[in-house]
Amino acid sequence: MNGSIRRRGKGTYELTVDLGKDSNGRRQRKFVNVKGTRKEADRKLRDILASLDKDLPVDAGKLSLREMLQRWLRDYVVPNTRARTAERYESDIRLHIEPAIGHIQLSRLSPADIQAMEARLLEGGKSARSVQHIHAVLRESLKHALRWGLVFRNPAEAVDPPRPSRPEIQPPSANAVWDLLEAAKETPYHGALVFLAFTGCRRGEALGLRWADIDLENRNVAIVQSLQRVKGQGLVFQPPKSAKSRRAISLDSDMIDMLREHRGKQLLRQVELDGAYSDQGLVFPGPLGRPIDPSVLTRTFEKLVRRMGLTNTRLHDLRHFHATLLLQQGTNPKVVQERLGHSSFAITMDTYSHVAPGLQKQAARDFALAMEKAKPLNN
Repeated sequence: MNGSIRRRGKGTYELTVDLGKDSNGRRQRKFVNVKGTRKEADRKLRDILASLDKDLPVDAGKLSLREMLQRWLRDYVVPNTRARTAERYESDIRLHIEPAIGHIQLSRLSPADIQAMEARLLEGGKSARSVQHIHAVLRESLKHALRWGLVFRNPAEAVDPPRPSRPEIQPPSANAVWDLLEAAKETPYHGALVFLAFTGCRRGEALGLRWADIDLENRNVAIVQSLQRVKGQGLVFQPPKSAKSRRAISLDSDMIDMLREHRGKQLLRQVELDGAYSDQGLVFPGPLGRPIDPSVLTRTFEKLVRRMGLTNTRLHDLRHFHATLLLQQGTNPKVVQERLGHSSFAITMDTYSHVAPGLQKQAARDFALAMEKAKPLNN
């Protein structure tokens, strides 16, 4: 496929795309006007030619939103995202977007259509957070449709999704965590729960951890994979959630001692079970050495919480507990972000805004103390 660009006026360019010959031998061309810079026109032409190489139409024509979404899932989402992410996108599209507006011709999709869909979802009982996520999926798909030359604007950009109120995080106290970890000794998953509380790792990161990822001598652990259950695939080892989630975490001496003891017990069990134990190098495997289904760990924790009479405490709250305690002790928030593997500093501060007032007060005290020490004696 060939194409050319011709300037029509200040900030306006005409793209000509050669579509070849039709069945009657007549040459077909597509003309597209672009407002912007020459660089933007070049990029638009490249996107159109790329879409033709993938057998996508140059414009939406009679293409429905449903057809575009399926192509986006097939050609972009599945090859380029984690399986769990692709599964969530497909679910949002199949259950919510397609039934409501999937029949609409892509070129006729308007912001009003999207706004009405989201309003109906809220009226039907979907939470603001869920609708916000559905909006994000639709906006991202339409962004790719724009790049592919299927549409000339992204109607989702003109819609303000609902903004869910963020409930204040209330992690368990240090005393409650110690009690939980003591009670967990009766389960096969004590080591994993201790690791979660003392490192702030995500559930899948702990269950995907291998002994090869731990340097006991230098007291650190490398987070390089995560264990997830994926629909249609079972338990799958995947890369961490984001680039920042691939990280190194320092361990204290107590954690090192726990891991050494845990490793010793694991080796002893391996000998006792002989061939029945499947050693896959995991730090926190099931009783027979195989990966633990993440949901099993969650259910075990929920049983412990109910038995101890703790309310509104989830397994993920061990991660919140770890971060909150660090911030309360004056740890630099940037270090906390790196330790948790958040993709941005803003996520850390937004998530733990409940700690911010205390940090502000401490900062004021520290500043006053520093100024007092520097104050000239004759004043």
